Amino acid sequence: MARIPLSGEQCVLQGHGYRAEIATVGATLRSLSHRGRPLIAGFHADRVRPAMRGALLVPWPNRTADGRYDFAGESHRLPLDEPDTRTAVHGLVAWSSFEVIDRDDESVTLQATLEPRPGYPWRLRVRAAFQLESGGLRQEITVENDSERTAPVGIGGHPYLLAGPAEDGGVDGWQLEVDAQHVLLTSAERMLPEGLVAVDERPEFDFRTPRRIGRTALNNSYTGWGRSADGIAAISLRDAQGAGVRIAWDRRCDWAHLYSSDEPVDGIRRAALAVEPMTCPPDALNSGTGLLAVHPGRSVDAGWLLSAL
Repeated sequence: MARIPLSGEQCVLQGHGYRAEIATVGATLRSLSHRGRPLIAGFHADRVRPAMRGALLVPWPNRTADGRYDFAGESHRLPLDEPDTRTAVHGLVAWSSFEVIDRDDESVTLQATLEPRPGYPWRLRVRAAFQLESGGLRQEITVENDSERTAPVGIGGHPYLLAGPAEDGGVDGWQLEVDAQHVLLTSAERMLPEGLVAVDERPEFDFRTPRRIGRTALNNSYTGWGRSADGIAAISLRDAQGAGVRIAWDRRCDWAHLYSSDEPVDGIRRAALAVEPMTCPPDALNSGTGLLAVHPGRSVDAGWLLSAL
């Protein structure tokens, strides 16, 4: 029997000039390119996924303070998987083994069951569908509550976007466009929410007019989107020549978190920009902001589109 890579079975999609590789551990988007140009920071198939690259964030994105929260009159405590910040981070399915349930040259659908456990006593069916189309790679996430009680759910993704090679300046040299009115400030020590402010009040976080990121350190969530007539919001990242990548989503996601990779990965700082579309902000299990209450037998979904520029 052939040895399975550390990131799981590999699903390769090709079409419309795009190539995507999805790994079954965590339904991870392991790589994405357009006509040979990488659009995200990927990793080798036979490697444990570094820095949540391409991870699926369910049943909550970002951090939960102290791993503690109350829901429907009951208190819960999650394991603290980021001890330095004393938080529970990025949900529970990132290391789950997904099964391929449908597949062709340009699409794949994977599914896994999140079993009840201390801290999250609900059973969820999670489905991740990837589809290449002329506009890029579309990712759709569906979460069904297979429990007898209403479950709290948040959905997010974690691609690290590339506008060019790191040796050309990386994040500092790229131009960013974020058409959002508000930014969530976070604490330096624990990366937890401290308050939502208008970007007019904090111009260092204002990218409504596209500009170079420069030395700005980003680890913040945005909301209050300028949307198209059909409800689409987007973030664009370009190099000095105007090439780059765009990620877009509809009204199911009201938040996006940006992280400028200031902690080194593979010994390199600020080599990619994480852009994480989310249905709710950090610590939503406590604040309740944007948190989805999914009744037994019901499902919720969210999705986004990654495109070459």
